[in-house]
Amino acid sequence: MEKESGWIKKSKEEQSLIYDFAERYKKFLNEAKTEREAATYISETLKRAGFSEDLSEEKVFKTYREKSVFALVKGKKPLTSGMNIIVSHIDTPRLDLKQNPLFEEVGLAMFRTHYYGGIKKYHWVAIPLSLHGVIVKVDGRKINLRIGEEDDDPVFAIDDLLPHLSRKTLDEKKLSEAPEAEKLTVLCGSIPLVGVEKDSVKAAILEILKNSYGIVEEDFVSAEIEVVPAFKAKDVGIDRSMIGAYGQDDRVCAYAMLEALISLDKPERSCLAIFTDKEEIGSEGDTAIRSSFLFMMIYEVLESMGLKPDDVTIKKALFSSRAISADVNGAVNPMYQDVHEKQNACYLGLGVCVEKFTGHGGKIGASEAHAEYIAEIRRIFDANQIIWQTGELGKVDLGGGGTVAKYLAMYGMNIVDCGTPVLSMHSPFEITSKLDVYETFRAYRAFYNS
Repeated sequence: MEKESGWIKKSKEEQSLIYDFAERYKKFLNEAKTEREAATYISETLKRAGFSEDLSEEKVFKTYREKSVFALVKGKKPLTSGMNIIVSHIDTPRLDLKQNPLFEEVGLAMFRTHYYGGIKKYHWVAIPLSLHGVIVKVDGRKINLRIGEEDDDPVFAIDDLLPHLSRKTLDEKKLSEAPEAEKLTVLCGSIPLVGVEKDSVKAAILEILKNSYGIVEEDFVSAEIEVVPAFKAKDVGIDRSMIGAYGQDDRVCAYAMLEALISLDKPERSCLAIFTDKEEIGSEGDTAIRSSFLFMMIYEVLESMGLKPDDVTIKKALFSSRAISADVNGAVNPMYQDVHEKQNACYLGLGVCVEKFTGHGGKIGASEAHAEYIAEIRRIFDANQIIWQTGELGKVDLGGGGTVAKYLAMYGMNIVDCGTPVLSMHSPFEITSKLDVYETFRAYRAFYNS
C-alpha cells in the first residue's frame, strides 16, 4: 500500500499535458470567483463544445437561476437504464455584503458583511479584496458588478488592528473569536462629498455608484454582492508543480468534470454532470442539490425524448444510476501531521483521492460507499492507469466533513466521494498539485466512459 509520487510515473510528454491543463484551469479560477460566474463560464464552455439548450438534442444543458448547471451527454443505452453521474459544487466560502451594508465611521466609508460557509475570519483581514455580484433594480434590470480584478481597478480591504494595540482586544482571544464577525467591514472610501455635513464620505460613495453604475442605496436590498480575494491563481513552488488560488474547493472538481464531459463522444451510458450551489452551507436552498431541480431536469429530458416522465420512471432512472460526488479532501499538512491518521490520509502529488465515507465521529451524517462499488471504481481507475489514493478527512475524533453524496444516495444509486487533495482548504489561497488536478480529470473521464 506504499505509494510514490505520481510525478515519477509521468513521462516528459505527460508532464507537458499536465502543465497545459493547469493553465486552462487557472484561467477558469480567475474568471469564475462566484457561483454565478462559474455557472456562466460552464454554460459558455458547453455551448462552444456543441451542447444545446434544446433538451431533445444529444448533448444538452440547462442553467438554473444562474447558479447551478445540469449537463447531459445521451448514451447508446436508454436513459432509464441508468446514468453515470458526477456532481460537484461551484459555491465557495466567502464574505457577502449585507442588505443594508454602507455606513461611515471616523471619516471612512465601509461595507458590512456576513460570512458564507466555514471560514477562518482572520484569513480575510489585510488582504486585497474584490467585489463581484449582481444588483437587480426595481424594474427588473440587472447590473453586474466586478471591481478589483483588472490591473487598474481599485481593490478593497478589511482593516487590521496593529500589534501595538491588539493585545487585549485580539491577541488573547481564541482564533475562532478574533476578529468578531461584525468587525469584518470592508473599507471602500475616504473622500467626503463637498456640501454634505453628515456622513459625507458615504454620500460621496453613493454618488460614485450612481454615476458609474446607476445604483442607489436602496438597490443593495435586491443585490447579491460577494467579497472575494482580488489576487489571481498562481503557480506555487520553484518547480511550478502546484497551484495556489481562491475557490479550489470545489471548483477544481467542477472544472475537471467539465473537461471530462466535453471530451465524450457517444458513451455507452448517458453521462450527467451536475454543478450545484449552496454546498458550503449544507445544501440548503432552491439552487442546491437537495432542491427538486435535478428531478425536474430529468423530467424535462425524458419528456423531450418522447418518454413518459412519471414519478416511477424518473426514480427508476436515478435508482439505476451510479455516481461520483466530486469534492476535495484535505491533504496532509507537513507542519500539522498529527491531525491526520497518516496511514489513511491523502497526500499532495499522489493522485486523485477516493474517500469511502464522510461524516464525523462515528460516521455521523455520512454517506458510505459499499465495498462492491469501491471495487468497481478500482477496476475503472486501474484499467485506465489513473494515479489514485484513498483518504479520510482527519483523525476519527478530530476531523470529518460532509458532501452532497448523501443527497444522491437517497435515490438508491451507488455513490462515492472522489476528488482532488487540497492544502489550506477554505482559506483565500488554497493549494493543489497540478498532477492531482490532471488525474482528477482523467479519473472522471474514465468513469464517464465506463
